[in-house]
Amino acid sequence: MQMTDPTLHVLAVSGSLRRGSFNTALLRAASDIAPESMKIDIYPIGDLPLFDADLEAAGNPEPVKRFRAALAEADALLLATPEYNWSMTGALKNAIDWASRGGSDSPLNYKPTAILGASSSRFGTLRSQLHLREVLAHSQVQFVGGPQVQVSTVSDKFDANEKLDHARTIGQLDRLLVALETVARQ
Repeated sequence: MQMTDPTLHVLAVSGSLRRGSFNTALLRAASDIAPESMKIDIYPIGDLPLFDADLEAAGNPEPVKRFRAALAEADALLLATPEYNWSMTGALKNAIDWASRGGSDSPLNYKPTAILGASSSRFGTLRSQLHLREVLAHSQVQFVGGPQVQVSTVSDKFDANEKLDHARTIGQLDRLLVALETVARQ
């Protein structure tokens, strides 16, 4: 990818639709600490209809067109996944289903991608992140290696205003963003 704009544009998606979502708060924290060379836009996925091949055949609905366009314009992707029933949420899977369609025209293809997640469980989001990686492998996204950001027991890491205030997690998040930028600029 040849980038002419010095600013790296990152599309961030939270797999949680809940108001007060710690995963969305984690993406806000990422935006707050991102290097000056990076702009993170959090994209809401709550208005995407359930994937339906009949809707796709009739022409993607407007919310899907907007989402796919935002993905296509982004230099990189940052996905925050909660863990529901040991997997990613239906909302996040649905967004990926819409985005991954179109074969070589999918805006997910080869997209530099970092995954993170927050959970109230002491085990974090390991399983949901593994499932998410499996699903995204179909689109051959460029996964960012390096630091894993799996925030467990979120009540200990965020303040009453849903602001990340845990130094170790902030450091992990910072290292993940640096790794994402490195992969995206290669």
